[in-house]
Amino acid sequence: MKMIYLDYLSANPLLPEVQEAMIEAIRANLGNPSSPHQVGDQAAEVLEKARESTARLINSPSPQEIVFTSGGTESVNQAIKGVALANTKKGRHIVTSNIEHNAVLRTLRRLRMMDFKVSSVGVDDTGRVNPEEIAQAITEETILVSVMHSNNEIGTLQPIEEIGRITREYKNWGWIS
Repeated sequence: MKMIYLDYLSANPLLPEVQEAMIEAIRANLGNPSSPHQVGDQAAEVLEKARESTARLINSPSPQEIVFTSGGTESVNQAIKGVALANTKKGRHIVTSNIEHNAVLRTLRRLRMMDFKVSSVGVDDTGRVNPEEIAQAITEETILVSVMHSNNEIGTLQPIEEIGRITREYKNWGWIS
């Protein structure tokens, strides 16, 4: 039986040229970029060049804003917990949607155990978040709004720009994830 794979958001085959570049990098640079010796320095140089290339590719103002992780779950965990823990003096409230990825839900569950409050906004019959409902969920204690751009199960694209705009208009509030 032939398999039809529809989950390219979570994993997909590498382009041959990407795979070859990765293999070459692994062969040529076996050092730890944090190690204080020549092999580590060489690995650090390769890492910084990758950071600079990535920053240019996505128009980041600074290569130092580029953080490499092992995958999506680690990235989500680091971003959400990082914002939450760095802003506890401003508040302990997070707004999200009912259809977030498990990586987000697990991270938010962990933050709830650390006395953060999480408000979850529903979606319509197409899986779309209403930006007005996000704005209404924001309180003076809100430090983060986390809504996925594209749902990995149903493919709905969320109105991220509108969510960002409307939350700033209604609450003069700027953290958007």
